[in-house]
Amino acid sequence: MNATGTGAGRPGSGGSVTGGASGTGGPSGIGTISTSTEARNLQWLLGNLVEEVPGLISVAVVSSDGLLLLSSDPEQRQVTVVRQGPRGSSADLATIVSGIGSLTVGAARLMDGGNVKQTMVAMEEGSVFVMAISDGSLLGVHATPDCDMSVVAYHMALFVGRAGHVLTPEVRSELRQSMEAAQ
Repeated sequence: MNATGTGAGRPGSGGSVTGGASGTGGPSGIGTISTSTEARNLQWLLGNLVEEVPGLISVAVVSSDGLLLLSSDPEQRQVTVVRQGPRGSSADLATIVSGIGSLTVGAARLMDGGNVKQTMVAMEEGSVFVMAISDGSLLGVHATPDCDMSVVAYHMALFVGRAGHVLTPEVRSELRQSMEAAQ
């Protein structure tokens, strides 16, 4: 899917990510375990996010209780972009995303600021972006220091808008089980 929301591929035929996928697999043609259409749609969306946005190192979708649901971990995915994330582990990024999410929600409560929509941490050697998904889950991105932050935020918002209604309790449970099976 390109930036305008149209794409040549369909869910199940695009890049697959950790969390399982069905069909023929990703660009590498490697097939993985079978999952529901909704889970494949989320995996496809995450794969497209990683492939289309320059400067992304790793991406994770974390449940509201801090469990990793989907990731683009270079060690576990079959997407064409392969780089080292925080200590090379999607579990580390999930922990960071969950902690940042918790901290900002607490701060927003103390300041009567309403719901937290997005958080960005800029560091010398990279950036971390965290965006809330409608069900309380979080999308986290670790990016290079030279990434275009507005492009990253835009594509994250597209993902959140498309994924929010698909990430049901059933799909979250299925993705958790797939992550556990992959480890």
